[in-house]
Amino acid sequence: MKDKPKLGSVFLETRGIHKRFGGVHALRGVSITIRCGEIYHLLGENGCGKSTLIKIISGAQPPDEGCLVIDGNSYQALTPIESLALGVETVYQDLSLIPNLTVAENVALSEQLVRASGRLAKVLDRAALRETSRRALSAVNLAVTDDFLDTVVSNLPLAVRQLIAIARAIATKARLVIMDEPTTSLTRMEVENLVRVVNELRKDGVAVLFVTHKLDECYAIGGQVIIFRDGQCVAQDDIQALSKIDLSRLMTGKHLDGGRYRKAQPAEQVLLDVRKLGCESYFSDVTFQLKVGEILGITGLMDSGRNELAMTLAGVIAASGGTMTLGGEQVVMESPADAIRYRIGYVPEDRLGEGLFLDKPIRDNIISAILDRLLGAFGMLDRAKSTTLANDIVSQLQIATPGVDLPVQSLSGGNQQRVLIGRWLTIAPRLLVLHGPTVGVDVGSKDTIYRSIQDLAQQGLGVIIISDDLPEILQNCDRVLVMRRGKIRADVLPEIVAEDQLYQAMIADETKECQ
Repeated sequence: MKDKPKLGSVFLETRGIHKRFGGVHALRGVSITIRCGEIYHLLGENGCGKSTLIKIISGAQPPDEGCLVIDGNSYQALTPIESLALGVETVYQDLSLIPNLTVAENVALSEQLVRASGRLAKVLDRAALRETSRRALSAVNLAVTDDFLDTVVSNLPLAVRQLIAIARAIATKARLVIMDEPTTSLTRMEVENLVRVVNELRKDGVAVLFVTHKLDECYAIGGQVIIFRDGQCVAQDDIQALSKIDLSRLMTGKHLDGGRYRKAQPAEQVLLDVRKLGCESYFSDVTFQLKVGEILGITGLMDSGRNELAMTLAGVIAASGGTMTLGGEQVVMESPADAIRYRIGYVPEDRLGEGLFLDKPIRDNIISAILDRLLGAFGMLDRAKSTTLANDIVSQLQIATPGVDLPVQSLSGGNQQRVLIGRWLTIAPRLLVLHGPTVGVDVGSKDTIYRSIQDLAQQGLGVIIISDDLPEILQNCDRVLVMRRGKIRADVLPEIVAEDQLYQAMIADETKECQ
């Protein structure tokens, strides 16, 4: 950034942007204005055109009609390097980090690419690389030691990689930073750190555009809200001028009241009995019961042991001690295959990296847990039977798709998540472990998923939701277990505990009790 931009001055405009993909009209005459030093929240259901607009602004795709105006200059289309050079940096939902490069290389590579107009010499300027990365990493409160700079990114936790991607945006001295679901893998304290970073960017005249589904965070951060529906911008206003119900109605065209989904009562019969369960250094002495038809929430900070408990309950990692009894039968699990044998379904937190076969058809993703049961003559897959089963799941979970032969990556995030849930319905599960069931899912799809979870519990399934999305936990669960430092510290009833009280239980000292 050569000169500090004037706060409130127009940096970017999109004028009458249209984009089509075959018969799909993804963007329909979108015109928005972005001003220096202001925060924007781009909201809308999956498939409404948000990601398409981001790709056009960042140079990944050209518009079919319309133009971009940046610093008063009009552009019909941009390349990624041109967009970076003009001051636009995008932190995508998948982070777009290069896993086999170091932290320093990931943070500072874009800055050197821009300086070289996309044509880097064979040898990087290593001294400048480290200087740039130290400055950017310091801004997001990450380590600046040589050991950390030289760490290969694939060896780091997802939350740390998220902050590294944000540091890369700072390293390029961007004028506009677009963050696509930036807090998906961050704890509340890490989100507070991110907000601090964003406020520092604002003071320097940088505009920030969040693409998110987390309405509470939008209100906490403040700024303008831009709402898309069906490829059009239907509203742009101060977020404080609109209620959650207003936002939901504008995004979906429907009325969603935001109240508790959980209405029914579980049975008295115990389905799952967990006694003194432990897993190496992650958690220990975990004891709880789950009744038939009960929805149990488990929450805690990132290092509380909640994630590892989810994976242990699903056989992804083996327990180091304790017992699990399901329906009166002791469960011994050393692999996910064992979990399937006991009819335990598991939806992982990272659906793209751990859950779905993105380039495979929707049908194949749904039936993948029971392939051995769908074999016909000569050991070949019975395609007709597979298609019928997949279509039944699509209908039951209201998965929006023209057909099950399409690749699952063609679906929106909410529909992809329903495919994952549908996969486990094929095993006639007794227990469903849902790890972050609506991460990266829009408000309308959340509503559909929540109603599906309630229906499944009504059918007698036991459901465990592991999540740090506190409204999600409070809206859907019969009970909530709070974990800290590898142990269960509180057992609370959602209908009588407030969100702030639940959060205090997550961060309280070990000597304190949840009131």
